[in-house]
Amino acid sequence: MKLLIKNIKELLQIREQHVDKLAGEQMKTLPKLENAYLIVKDEDIIDYGPMADLPQNVVFDQIIDATGKTVLPSWVDSHTHIVYAGNRELEFVDRINGLSYEEIFNRGGGILNSAKKLQETSEEDLYNQSKKRLEEIIQLGTGAVEIKSGYGLTLESELKMLRVIKKLKENYPIEIRATFLGAHAFPAEYKENHQGYIDLMINEMIPAIAKEKLADFIDAFLETGYFSPEETEKIIQVGKEYGMVAKVHVNQFTAIGGIKTCVENNALSVDHLEIVTDEDIAILKDSKTMPVALPTCSFFISIPYTPARKMIDAGLPLALASDSNPGTTPSGNMNFVVSTACIKMKMTPEEAINAATINGAYAMGVERDYGSITKGKKASLIITKPLNSFYELPYAFGSNLIDQVILKGKTQLFKQNN
Repeated sequence: MKLLIKNIKELLQIREQHVDKLAGEQMKTLPKLENAYLIVKDEDIIDYGPMADLPQNVVFDQIIDATGKTVLPSWVDSHTHIVYAGNRELEFVDRINGLSYEEIFNRGGGILNSAKKLQETSEEDLYNQSKKRLEEIIQLGTGAVEIKSGYGLTLESELKMLRVIKKLKENYPIEIRATFLGAHAFPAEYKENHQGYIDLMINEMIPAIAKEKLADFIDAFLETGYFSPEETEKIIQVGKEYGMVAKVHVNQFTAIGGIKTCVENNALSVDHLEIVTDEDIAILKDSKTMPVALPTCSFFISIPYTPARKMIDAGLPLALASDSNPGTTPSGNMNFVVSTACIKMKMTPEEAINAATINGAYAMGVERDYGSITKGKKASLIITKPLNSFYELPYAFGSNLIDQVILKGKTQLFKQNN
């Protein structure tokens, strides 16, 4: 199957050579071609260039005319919780009425509320609920996504979540990576026995998950009132023994030395970072750990935004992700994530798109195949509606500017409203 996309107004994120990640000043540059073509064979990008150089006498199975349109790599969302049961709209109203995230959690809401619902939901029902969310983010341009467990909090229910993630991976063309997040919260029965729950994860959950090869990564909510740096270190070290790489929630509400713990344990990413100290920045500098900001979580629950300008200006890389979940970010719309990063975190459109593509791919370990327009990478692409320029993507934050989504060389069959 050979596909030609021709007359592309702007072909964004072109990289002749593979780039693992971008940091500091590098994030300000977003290479592009104007009046371009792109050729796809089967699942892969095989060629691109200016229209004047389009190869002649080549037969294509499909031709898309992208006159006036922008083409860019699909979004890479490296932090989501889209497998869950039900929703938490009542907690949304509680926050409007003045309750904080911590107050809602302490009275049995939050993560524990989602866990109770999930434990009562069958695997089939959970799959059917979750696939609708997956289909929605595909329509919104996401081509690779990380999905966490963490609303089970028992061996049986964590396995249920991870098996649903595996089934989604088998049935959809979007690239999926799975993360075990048993350390999302302490179940009520372990509220006064933290070590007992940690022992359950280490001795039963992690080995069982590894036996079924259900998780690529391991995560923990390293935060005051949840998992301490010492508890998190123990969990991710055992995960590493079973082949799971660490990706950790940290510094959402407080800075308690969690970033140091994560970097010392070679975490692939540290996610949230609404609170970041000068010491944290120094520790992250020149490490292999990717900082990941989740701006639509800050938007939804009115907490501080990750200090992106301070971090990028200090020379750090930064990725963007949605944190899609039922409690604090009920949206997987990466277009809105990019807009919010520009509007609230003062990232330039170039920085935000780099953060949601190349750096997002690094943060979920798929940078060899996703995140840029590079020969040999997967042809997972967004084709926009006609735009004045790509700056319109973050500018028109309430508009759906996507015309087509292509995943691994195949146009996704859904109807967009014009």
